[in-house]
Amino acid sequence: MDLADQRGLETDVYQPAEDSELLADAACDRLEEGDLVLEVGTGSGYVANRLAEETGARVIASDVNPHAVAQARSEGVEPVRADLVEPFSDGCFDAVAFNPPYLPTESDTEWDDWMERALSGGEDGREVVDPFLDTVGRVLAPDGVVFLLVSSLTGVDEVVERAGENGFGAVAVADESFPFETLTVLELL
Repeated sequence: MDLADQRGLETDVYQPAEDSELLADAACDRLEEGDLVLEVGTGSGYVANRLAEETGARVIASDVNPHAVAQARSEGVEPVRADLVEPFSDGCFDAVAFNPPYLPTESDTEWDDWMERALSGGEDGREVVDPFLDTVGRVLAPDGVVFLLVSSLTGVDEVVERAGENGFGAVAVADESFPFETLTVLELL
C-alpha cells in the first residue's frame, strides 16, 4: 500500500505521510551498511523498514504506543516499547532518526487517544522535541548522527538553538514545502 492509499485510515498508529518519506529519504542517503540505527517514534515502522532494507543497517525501532509496537513488529521491524531513548544503553547507536509529534496544539487539548499523542507537540510544537534533544546524545556513539524532522510550525531556529545547547551542530539536509508548512530534516552532529 503506498502513502496515498493510507490517507484517511482509522487507526491508533501514525501511518506514513510526506514527513515520513522525507525523513526516510534523507537518512537512507547518509547511512551505511552495518550501522546500528534507532528510529524513535516508529509508528507503522515505515521509516525503520526503509532504513534497514535500503542501507543494510540494523534498525531498532521504539514507540511509546503499544499499538505502534505491534504494527511495526507485524511489518518485520525490531520494536521496543519505550519513551524516547530512555531504555537504551549509552553510546550504542551510530544514528538516531525521529519524526516527532510537532503540531502546535492548545494547552487545553486532552490527550485522549494515541493519534493525538502522535501528532501534538504542545503549545509551541516542541514538547517532545526538547526532551529528545536533551537526552539523545547519551545513546549516540562518538561519531553518531541524529536525523530529526522539524516543521516550520515548530520553529526550526528554536530547534537548532536547543540542539546547540546540547552540543550539536545542525545542518539542514532535506526540505519540502507545502501550502501550510515547510518540513526540514536536520542532521545533528
